[in-house]
Amino acid sequence: MKGADWLILVAVVALFVFSVFLSIAETAFVRMNRIRAITLAEDGRKGAVRLAKMLEHPEATLNAVLLLVLISQLTSASLLGILLDRQAGPWGVAIGLLLQIVVFFVIGEVAPKTYAVQNTDRAALMVSGFLHAITAFPPMRFLSRGLIGMANVMLPGRGLKAGPFVTEEDLRAMADVAADEQAIEREERRLIHSIFEFGDSVVREVMKPRPDMVAIEADATVEEGIERAIEGGFSRIPAYEGTTDNIIGLVYLKDLVRRARAGGPREAVRGSLRPAVFVPETKRLTELLRDMQSRQFHMAIVVDEHGGTAGLVTLEDLLEEIVGEITDEYDVEEPGLERLPDGTLRVPGSLAIHDLSEELGVDLPDEEWDTAGGLVLNLLGHVPEPGETVRFQGFDFETERVQGRRIASVRITPRGVPDPDAKQAADAAPPS
Repeated sequence: MKGADWLILVAVVALFVFSVFLSIAETAFVRMNRIRAITLAEDGRKGAVRLAKMLEHPEATLNAVLLLVLISQLTSASLLGILLDRQAGPWGVAIGLLLQIVVFFVIGEVAPKTYAVQNTDRAALMVSGFLHAITAFPPMRFLSRGLIGMANVMLPGRGLKAGPFVTEEDLRAMADVAADEQAIEREERRLIHSIFEFGDSVVREVMKPRPDMVAIEADATVEEGIERAIEGGFSRIPAYEGTTDNIIGLVYLKDLVRRARAGGPREAVRGSLRPAVFVPETKRLTELLRDMQSRQFHMAIVVDEHGGTAGLVTLEDLLEEIVGEITDEYDVEEPGLERLPDGTLRVPGSLAIHDLSEELGVDLPDEEWDTAGGLVLNLLGHVPEPGETVRFQGFDFETERVQGRRIASVRITPRGVPDPDAKQAADAAPPS
């Protein structure tokens, strides 16, 4: 080979080694997340602070790395083609392709990227100085931004945008994988999912509906108030005038007991009223929880769009959405989901639609109703008698028990074939 050919060979080898380094840098940076980088920085790991800073806007660093990868690979491939064409003629092209596919792919791509996947922390810290240098290097920064700008012009309305780089779905999937690999407990995985669902829920989905409220008339006696609170097992109950649509405050059991001991058991509970907090049924649970913490109240009256009382919600209701059911020795446990020997499912009418959907493995509509009873009521289009059945999405929903105008228990039997007429009825039925 001539001197010029030796220079080309040296350049090819140098670019190949540089490509290997870039493959490690690219994979390590993509797999690293900002939270992990901050943790490494708190542990005093060298380069972690720079890494965390770059991960605030990872697109800037990643674009520079990808541009260098493209330049080095195209340049090395072109130089290798020129060199082999000089040395082997037409066979040089075939040899070059073989080298690119076998040697460059295995040694230049698979091996370094596998190393970076298996040793993400070490690899990311090792390349952090280099990544910081190319990110801050003005020519590289301006060139990558210019090329991205050209892409945005060529793809109007679909330009490259920043973040989010970790979505809610990603975090849920990470929790599932961590639980499968026993990095976290199954209960911890459930809590993570519950927290995300908590952020998407509104008060209407967790409140105790008005028919289930334990309340006292404002003119009732202190003795009656104590009796009502003890029977319900509550430390505070709403007080109303006329009907429960007109809640005027809350009465605390400890206040009533104090007044009774002071000689006033026949006085009206009106004299022990405390202010009630009213919230709309569409208020998000996260907002209500913050309000309860900042304003220090444990119970709120839920009102509908017409100003009537829809129900009430307590701090315990909110916490149960995250940690699951909380019961004490005074709670009367209501029957929940029950698998019967014949393969059918018995559920309470108050069961949340999203819980029923998970149990049945189907996506039941929840835009206009929140409970299993509400779904069946709207499918039927009238207040049913016990034993009435409607088919929907491959299941027979039978009203097993009806209390007044409320469906208390539903029996669900899988049939496998959805009834299109029931689907149309559900879409057309007004909300209950």
